Amino acid sequence: MPDVSPEISAIQAFVQKCLPFNELSDEQLAFACHQMEILYLRAGSELHPDFNHKDIRIIRSGALELRSGADQLLDRLGEKENFNLCNLAAEEPDIRAIVIEDSLIYRLDNDIHSQLRTQNRNFDRFFHSQRNRRLRRAVMLTPANNLLMGPIDHVMSHKTICVAPQAHARKVAQTMVAEGVSSVMICEHDQLVGIATDRDLRSRLLAQGLSYDTPISAIMTEAPTAISRTASMFDAMLLMSEHGIHHLPVVEDADHDRRPKGMLTMSDLIRNREQDPVYLVQFIHKQTSLAGLQRAAASLPGLLTQWTDSGVRAYQLAQIFTSVSDAITRRLITLAQEELGPAPAAFAWLGFGSQGRAEQALGGDQDNALVYADDAPKDADTYFKALAHKVCDGLNACGYVYCPGGIMATTDTWRQPLAKWQQTVNQWTDEPTLDAVMRVSIFFDIRAIHGDQALAQSLQSHMLKMAGSNDIFLAALARNAGTHRPPLGFFRRFVLERNGEHAHQLDLKHRGIIPIVDLARVYALAHGVSAVNTRERIRKLGEIQALTLADSRNISDALEYIQSLRLLAQARQLSNHQKTSNYLDPASLPELQREQLRDAFTAVNEAQEALILKFGRGLSA
Repeated sequence: MPDVSPEISAIQAFVQKCLPFNELSDEQLAFACHQMEILYLRAGSELHPDFNHKDIRIIRSGALELRSGADQLLDRLGEKENFNLCNLAAEEPDIRAIVIEDSLIYRLDNDIHSQLRTQNRNFDRFFHSQRNRRLRRAVMLTPANNLLMGPIDHVMSHKTICVAPQAHARKVAQTMVAEGVSSVMICEHDQLVGIATDRDLRSRLLAQGLSYDTPISAIMTEAPTAISRTASMFDAMLLMSEHGIHHLPVVEDADHDRRPKGMLTMSDLIRNREQDPVYLVQFIHKQTSLAGLQRAAASLPGLLTQWTDSGVRAYQLAQIFTSVSDAITRRLITLAQEELGPAPAAFAWLGFGSQGRAEQALGGDQDNALVYADDAPKDADTYFKALAHKVCDGLNACGYVYCPGGIMATTDTWRQPLAKWQQTVNQWTDEPTLDAVMRVSIFFDIRAIHGDQALAQSLQSHMLKMAGSNDIFLAALARNAGTHRPPLGFFRRFVLERNGEHAHQLDLKHRGIIPIVDLARVYALAHGVSAVNTRERIRKLGEIQALTLADSRNISDALEYIQSLRLLAQARQLSNHQKTSNYLDPASLPELQREQLRDAFTAVNEAQEALILKFGRGLSA
């Protein structure tokens, strides 16, 4: 190999530290560096797309700003970052780069750049798209190799034993015996309308003394829970856990085309997996004491490590943790009622915050409330107060600690009849004080964990009606949503915690996840979207075009990526016998993951700016 000049050696030593040039082989890197031109640009200089020379430029020192034709700041670039103005112009036709500090730039001709891309796949992938698609690939390429993510098609029974609604129960029982199945599907016009199991025949026919010639429609379960044939094992387990069922019909499309495709039973799942979240939930339902529930909750840290090692995605882990906390809550309510007796009126136990959104992680505190029917007797609150204390005390004993702000059903203001709750919502929206905004931010993430779903739905519908048409209130919510900013400074450098236990780390929860949760909530309120889960809210907002398809994907990808980093960090902390936290040292990440995290934070920052621009005008109205 010929001698390399000191100048080329210096270029090579620097460029090999830059993404994605660190993916090149030594020979490819040396070739590229020999072809690079050195540019010196003074502050105030401008660069514009030159489609005759589609070169890529690497910043050795200095800084640039990327601005639109309307002079909007699009990005700031610093040392080690590269850009191609011609590629960027495809999305922003009048883009230009303004040098804001004297800069030294390495320029690589497009032909050489293209040649390297054809030679190195990883190098090519980085440039194949801009930041948003790079973040999407990071999310899409998250490992998902565990059996939970396998399709239900592999384990379900493909027998579609269907009968008509008017079929006699005797004939249906004979069919079940002949086919060796424990359930049949009832269909009309090739669509699933019901399900009947051997248990239904025992409890609803024989035990009730009905004639064997009774139509099966009289004892079937109407409009049963079903699952789409393309769903995963995880989806099936979650549905069966939530609804407490042992037979799950598989149809073409659970929402739009309920043509039967097969049946999935609990026995199918047991044969496929020995340990999965659904069995933990079943274990919880069988417990008769607080000690048993505590044992179940204590298993979660170990299971987190197993599930992350198996490649379960972040949003699915959050759903699992939520299913477990829901099951513990329901069991505590049942145990309390066995002691206190039946409730004096219809009621619903409400979950707020991460539990309400089905986004729980380890170490969360309680956020709950109770709503009961307006026709309850005058002394009903005495019962519900006692119930609340038993449940909240039990949750605390299981590791779901008391809410420091008192947002629990044990607090009188968070335990009211429906009409009083509606009056409270009216007051919050009419007078959007800081406290009111904070309360609604918590309260709107509402889900009935136990009891009368209609009470929770009435309350949520009222809140959507009151808040969605109030521009001043939405503006206050938007302003509050902008208080937690992503930890990026100039030139996309991380802004780390300065002091305390987590100095030199990033707060992934409050600076990454919460901003996304907040902005999705504001958009959902403004557009009457009743979904509570943040991922589902973003999807719905994209469907109704309240967010563009690109924005909805970017925000959703950012949420998934930041959540996954947090959970992986917590799993490592547990493996090292450390206390779990929401903090991460970015220096512990590979260079590419740091860049992808910057992409995620940038997507959040842009979404926040758009939110404030859209709704902020209400404050000055």
